[in-house]
Amino acid sequence: MTDELIIETRGLTKEFNGFVAVNGVDFRVRRGRIHALIGPNGAGKTTLFNLLTKFLAPTRGRILFGGEDVTDRGPAELARRGMVRSFQMSAVFPHLSVLENVRIGLQRGLGTSFHFWRPESSLRVLDARVMELLEAVDLAAYARMVAVELPYGHKRALELATTLAMDPQLMLLDEPTQGMGHEDVDRITALIRKVAGSRTVLMVEHNMGVVSRIADRITVLQRGRIIADGTYAEVSGNPQVMEAYMGAPA
Repeated sequence: MTDELIIETRGLTKEFNGFVAVNGVDFRVRRGRIHALIGPNGAGKTTLFNLLTKFLAPTRGRILFGGEDVTDRGPAELARRGMVRSFQMSAVFPHLSVLENVRIGLQRGLGTSFHFWRPESSLRVLDARVMELLEAVDLAAYARMVAVELPYGHKRALELATTLAMDPQLMLLDEPTQGMGHEDVDRITALIRKVAGSRTVLMVEHNMGVVSRIADRITVLQRGRIIADGTYAEVSGNPQVMEAYMGAPA
């Protein structure tokens, strides 16, 4: 781990017709950590994710990535710089094979991301790396299966492999265990820890069991403001956090 900041916001604010969804947020994520962003419904977590990945433009404030101001940059440029996001719903190409899904992520490195008309034989140079990534998420045995046939938890694992194929510096995971049963939650939690490696992971997650097991640091939002930041032990005993989740003073 390092104390170097990979992403930072300064006074980040987003207003929608007078409603302040994110309110003057100063947020820091250090390189090489798994950082969880939590809070009750309506706290502004997804809005903050959308601001960081430039799906929304801030009303005020600045965003720095790798020490450089990227407030006015677009989402495609941030992706090229190494900030890669997954979404709440599994985002795979359902009628392509598991192998083909991951290979599309790797094509970016060849500069052929949108050359879908190229013969498959020209892309086989990527297959060894595809299989390494599938091994990392325990999907090697499913390489030839059509993605739509995968169980839900395996689709999320495939999404992790596809994200890794883009060689991210910062992986943003939006509710990676949403809608899963206990067994799949445990599996995906273990995979996130496994694939994080030297990368940085920023995740929005409601499951406190997941957060307590893998997050190095946790930031808590309420009504668009940060009310706590620290380790799980520090934030779980914070009276403001307890009030935000329980709805009454601790």
